[in-house]
Amino acid sequence: MTRILLIGAAGQVGQELQAILPNLGEMISLDRQTLDLTQVEQIRQSIRQWQPHYIVNAAAYTAVDRAESEPELANQINAIAPTVIAQEAQALNALLLHLSTDYVFDGYSYRPYRVEDSTQPLSVYGQSKLAGEMGIRQVGDRHVILRTAWVYGVHGKTNFVKTMLRLGSTQEELRIVADQIGSPTWATDIAQTLGQLITWDRDRASPSAENRTGAPEYDRPVVQGTFHFTNSGVASWYDFTVAILEEAEALGLPVLTKRILPITTADFPTSARRPAYSVLDHRPLWPILGCPPRHWRQALRSMLQQYSLMIAAPTASSDSSSDA
Repeated sequence: MTRILLIGAAGQVGQELQAILPNLGEMISLDRQTLDLTQVEQIRQSIRQWQPHYIVNAAAYTAVDRAESEPELANQINAIAPTVIAQEAQALNALLLHLSTDYVFDGYSYRPYRVEDSTQPLSVYGQSKLAGEMGIRQVGDRHVILRTAWVYGVHGKTNFVKTMLRLGSTQEELRIVADQIGSPTWATDIAQTLGQLITWDRDRASPSAENRTGAPEYDRPVVQGTFHFTNSGVASWYDFTVAILEEAEALGLPVLTKRILPITTADFPTSARRPAYSVLDHRPLWPILGCPPRHWRQALRSMLQQYSLMIAAPTASSDSSSDA
């Protein structure tokens, strides 16, 4: 049976993967309580113990601003740990699927970033994630690095959608940055994409009637390297906020906000610099997915519908801290 090791099981994407991966094989899930990503030998021992065919690394240090004052910790989790995971995956000939970020780019592009575009991260967080990508690539070719952006979901204590729902229910006026552009992406859609990539790789070999030697022939190309995945469409944080509160109000969720004012990045200084434009070109992934990703507004609506049901029945789901 296919054995899949999930690292970062308690994060936004990790919790979604826990619902998807068991359909693809035997899943072993590790979170920060069962695997300390700052301990190299613990990482090696865990992977050697489970001998997986696939490793999904959904864990990351994602406190973008705090990383500016904790660069060593960010580097341990986002750069050193993925490199060690890749080394162990290579030794097992296991496929590593690793999540990365739009923050590896500087935001000065005039079009969606392609995989091959030069990277120039502006923050410690972005630098640490890029270092993780480079470490994985140096180990070998059997990996998929999936860059994504502006991730939100029903799980985890904090994300932008949950923050806006909280502020929108308590404040009449919000001031939201309008000059940073990206693609909001639902954690569920990221998890489903990772599942599709595993399925693609697992089912790649198929017996052929013409092959009389009995050896498998391959009717699908190998999927490895770096890809981009986000929901379709673009938005500013201001656009995203307007949509969140409109959809929330339509679902009957509490919304007190009457005014949402657009502001600039300069009006809202943060410790870490963010790219002003970080839209990712995900077209190379379409043949595998079978279609373009759904629009971010559609995904947002689905997430809020799920969230409204979850808070109506709080015992049906727990809200835990995010690993990714």
